[in-house]
Amino acid sequence: MKMSETVAITTHRVFQGQMNEHDSLFGGQTLSWLDENASISAHRFSRRQLVTGSVDSMVYVNPVEIGHALMYASVITGVGKKSLEVFTKMIGEDLDTGRRYLAAYAFTTFVSMNSDPLPTLEADVEEGQKLAAGYATRRAENKRRLKSMPDVSLDVVPY
Repeated sequence: MKMSETVAITTHRVFQGQMNEHDSLFGGQTLSWLDENASISAHRFSRRQLVTGSVDSMVYVNPVEIGHALMYASVITGVGKKSLEVFTKMIGEDLDTGRRYLAAYAFTTFVSMNSDPLPTLEADVEEGQKLAAGYATRRAENKRRLKSMPDVSLDVVPY
């Protein structure tokens, strides 16, 4: 499948109830919208049930203010046997002036719920080609991080 066929775009308006104590959009809200939009790209590509495996990287660049809009643009940037990577950029917009700015970007991993191999990805978008070129390195780092995770106790207070 072509990378361009996996693009998912949603836009949300930011309201008072979504703000944090710093008068910017609450990070938990951005993550919820991120997961929702990225999952559409993932499902569009795989055409099967997936689960969110991880938020591999979430970088906040500029705060989003009340009354602004926040657009999420997701695209598949890498595919393994049972998992795939989604890149999402979040573009803020001051609706009064029309000024747009990079608010954040993220890489997420989704995992297939069945054992059939995922389709192959054709990187047909210039920006996507650049992102896809780094997929193997990001995937190896994610695997290394997972293997280095210590056993975690189920005690409420483990220390």
